[in-house]
Amino acid sequence: MIGLVQLLVKYALLEPFGVATALNGFGITLLILSTIFIAAAGNIINDIQDVETDEINKPNKVIVGKSISEKTAYNLFIAFNLIGVALGFYVSHWVGKAPFFTIFVLISALLYVYATTLKQTLLVGNIIISALVALSIIIVGIFDLLPVINPQNRTTQMLFFKVILDYALFAFIINLLREIAKDIEDIDGDYKSGMNTLPIAIGRNRAKTVLITLNIIPLGALVYYVSTNLYKQQMAVIYFLLFVIAPLIYIFIKCCYASTKKDYHHISNMYKLVMLFGMLSLLLYKFVIFNS
Repeated sequence: MIGLVQLLVKYALLEPFGVATALNGFGITLLILSTIFIAAAGNIINDIQDVETDEINKPNKVIVGKSISEKTAYNLFIAFNLIGVALGFYVSHWVGKAPFFTIFVLISALLYVYATTLKQTLLVGNIIISALVALSIIIVGIFDLLPVINPQNRTTQMLFFKVILDYALFAFIINLLREIAKDIEDIDGDYKSGMNTLPIAIGRNRAKTVLITLNIIPLGALVYYVSTNLYKQQMAVIYFLLFVIAPLIYIFIKCCYASTKKDYHHISNMYKLVMLFGMLSLLLYKFVIFNS
């Protein structure tokens, strides 16, 4: 999904409008590969740290210690990080912004600290991982728009960068909600592993209430966004109503009646679908007239 979203930002949002960009096809490919390798490394270290928890929460999906050894997993973690950071270093020099390289180092470090420490801290881990998901979208704007900004195109560049930020904020909120739903789903294994997630700290029912309440934020924001920015574009309005807003309403109702691990697993998957359809809406922008 990371690779798909980055391609959509590049080729559905920026390229069709002739916006000045710093990356060609080869450059965006390297940026995508860099992000994916670092994200994969983050998943690996997360799986290594979660073996005990996953044995309880999802015993059929445990990989480390079964399909591959822990030593092999660590070697893959190191290799993927090195490849991802090296590609990021190359792309940073490609666009003439060497200091941007620190972004990849920061992402890599945060994913490690998240898996080993922050994940066990109340809400902090949820917020960090959601911010990194948002950053995987913003990074396209950072590397494709900012290096070629000048006084003549500043207004246009910043307009498109703001659209990217809007999508990143959407991704942050939806992923944060999904993280909370997953924590409620995995409360048994997390409790036995000594973690301090939101449902463990305040109880499953209160955490459910928090999730239901927070669902109102993206719903309200999307209704406002569509009614104020896209109301003249019938295709865009119908798309958002059917594929983003309606599923969020469904999730809201489902949350109200959720009680089992299976219910929260379903809700978690629905958030992934909402994220996907939200990002696919980038394909509509060639039909949308921007209001600056």
